[in-house]
Amino acid sequence: MPRYEPFDWYEDARYYDIIFDADTRQEMRFLEAVQDRHGLRRGRRMLEPACGSGRLVAAAAARGYRVTGLDISEGMLHFARRRLRARHLAARLVNARMEDFSFPERFDIAHCLISTFKYLLSEEAAGAHLRCVAAALKPGGVYVLGLHLADYADRTCSHERWVGRRGGVEVICNIRSWPADRRRRTERVRSRLIVRRQASERRLETQWTFRTYGLGQLRSLLRSVPQLEHVATYDFHCDISRPIAFDGRRLDNVLILRRV
Repeated sequence: MPRYEPFDWYEDARYYDIIFDADTRQEMRFLEAVQDRHGLRRGRRMLEPACGSGRLVAAAAARGYRVTGLDISEGMLHFARRRLRARHLAARLVNARMEDFSFPERFDIAHCLISTFKYLLSEEAAGAHLRCVAAALKPGGVYVLGLHLADYADRTCSHERWVGRRGGVEVICNIRSWPADRRRRTERVRSRLIVRRQASERRLETQWTFRTYGLGQLRSLLRSVPQLEHVATYDFHCDISRPIAFDGRRLDNVLILRRV
């Protein structure tokens, strides 16, 4: 069996960014379409909790948004700042936790995609995050929140694979998720990367734990923050013309929450 070296892909964002950057244009188009369809106005202030490598921060700044991004990882923020400087773009980037932030201004739209919300490992932290977002949004502003629901009856492992390429580097990413633990409300996740550059190859492994949500558990959490009204649901294809029912039949959910 090939050996994988331990690697924190959140502190060294290069490979993480290559994998996920392919979706940036589609996600940015979707965020603007969400404002047009579900917001009360198309505003220009955008907030991204857990902004990571800054791919969507830069995409929004290039479209004229006044963007604030926050992340707990200095490695990610360093990468994001370098990206903004290289493209001569301006945005505010802050080291802050998802469940503990505030800003003096109010935002028209906020977003947190690809299940990053599930890093909040307690109900208290998840609720605090939603309340922080609600406080940050203008009335009528929208929060776009993407996460996978758990199917507690499914005892099989799931697997996703991506391949990304940039500047002579190829990154193959395999993400494996173990069955969700209903009692602990957790699931174990592992990323394995194969990074190829010319004649060299590295094999890297990152492991983490997510909090899990069944449909009823997520509905209960949303009810605990009445300042945010659930107005629509989409899947991870981010197609504004194809809303889905919030009924648990699809595990990949992108929730549109509007500030009342």
